[in-house]
Amino acid sequence: MAKKSELLQGTLDLLVLKTLRQEPAHGYAIAQKILVSSRKVLDVQQGSLYPALHRLEKKGLIESEWREGDNGRMAKVYSLKKAGKKQLEEEMEEWSRYIAAIQWVLEA
Repeated sequence: MAKKSELLQGTLDLLVLKTLRQEPAHGYAIAQKILVSSRKVLDVQQGSLYPALHRLEKKGLIESEWREGDNGRMAKVYSLKKAGKKQLEEEMEEWSRYIAAIQWVLEA
């Protein structure tokens, strides 16, 4: 099993936006999708996730609403706003540049 890593500062917002681009989700589902899509390397803890969700909502990048889940319980479901989609695209481009630059250094 892969070693679990702490997220680099600033990457959690990007991962949340990317996850919500697929479909609206509640907090636990967001954390699980990140864990699964990272092949169990990135384990986002509630203590990091919920402050990130509140921060993104305050910035106007995501919105939330209370919905009844399959189990009959109410859950706060987050979805990506138009501004969030734009921010995601910008951050993905920036990350692509960082990844390429790091690769160049590693290969030097």
